[in-house]
Amino acid sequence: MGLRTKTALVIAATAAIVATLIGLLVHQRTGAEQRANAARAADARLVEAASDYASGTDSGALVDPPDLPTALRRTITDRPVRATFLQPADGSGPPVLWAATRSGRDILAIRRSYAPQARALASLDRVLVGSGATVTALGCALGVLAAAGAGRRITASARTAQRIADGDLTDRVRPTGKDEIARLGAAVNTMADALSARLEAERQVTADIAHELRTPVAGLVTAVGLLPPGRPAELVGGGVETLRTLVENVLEVARLDVPGVEQAQFEEILPSTLAHRAAALADEDIEIRIHRESVVTTDPRRVERILANLLTNAHRHGAPPVTLDVDGTTLHVRDHGPGFPTDLLTHGPQRFRTTPHAHTPGIGLGLGLGLTIVTGQARVLNARVTYENPPDGGALATLRLGAEGPAMASCRDSR
Repeated sequence: MGLRTKTALVIAATAAIVATLIGLLVHQRTGAEQRANAARAADARLVEAASDYASGTDSGALVDPPDLPTALRRTITDRPVRATFLQPADGSGPPVLWAATRSGRDILAIRRSYAPQARALASLDRVLVGSGATVTALGCALGVLAAAGAGRRITASARTAQRIADGDLTDRVRPTGKDEIARLGAAVNTMADALSARLEAERQVTADIAHELRTPVAGLVTAVGLLPPGRPAELVGGGVETLRTLVENVLEVARLDVPGVEQAQFEEILPSTLAHRAAALADEDIEIRIHRESVVTTDPRRVERILANLLTNAHRHGAPPVTLDVDGTTLHVRDHGPGFPTDLLTHGPQRFRTTPHAHTPGIGLGLGLGLTIVTGQARVLNARVTYENPPDGGALATLRLGAEGPAMASCRDSR
């Protein structure tokens, strides 16, 4: 149930309760006044009738009426007073107002129909019910209008917050007014400013460190080439190469973090060609399966980079066999290892984040720069990468490139 519906229901319920309480109060007060006026009129007529009866004049009053209500008869029998009694309507007739007193041993009574007052009260009740229904409907309509305005503002703030969470740190809420919703929008803007400043500082520090390391790492690479062949040279060369790759990855992540720096160079190409090139870059045992072929317009270098990183990640943290399936403009990379960690499936790749292996304590899963580069390159291409753990085990990463071109025949290959 949305905010608009809840607000409308609350206002409608409040209007209905208020209208009901006012209606009951008016009904009770009006009924009491009607009865009091009718009782005073009947009592005045009874006084005149008793005076006429005492003087022997025809008074028009009922003498010892047999249908006098028992309660009224008991009241005037116990003590010599004048009393009135409203006899409610029954199946034999309308309501009746009685006024009675004793005159010697006789009981004198005045009997008046209470039907006009009952009809007037019933008419008033109908008016009150109609007015209450109108007020309730009006309150419901006003509630919908009020909730619609508040809902639009809250929805706009929520959408802006979602865009900020998706990476658009330049978007801001445009708060109006000085109420709680405006303060919420201002708080979202403050959060976005702080987050943007923090990420920018982190990005700048990362880029500066990578740039500072680039020159000494290049010197190390050159120095390793001058070492005499042997096991020590291989060990040093492997470590230097790892450090060089890390520095290059950090620089690439820093460039991808800055909007507009990386621009895609589009051209038409077959996804199967990209798959084979990526498999060559990954330099691993990969089975390539072409289910359906179609031309796609994309940046080949960036797609190869994405696929190579996915394939390397599958080999490094999954288990064979690793497959690369081409289905039109959609490519699937699958391994048969323990699957992606829950944090990755929930929050996506995060740089410099490692997660302990669920089945092998102490072994880290490097879900940092490689998949972060995948996300950044896909954003430049307007492509989409999703991660899931299939029910039959393993990990599945899917790259969707975009609109398909002409379809071609299927085939199967392996590397």
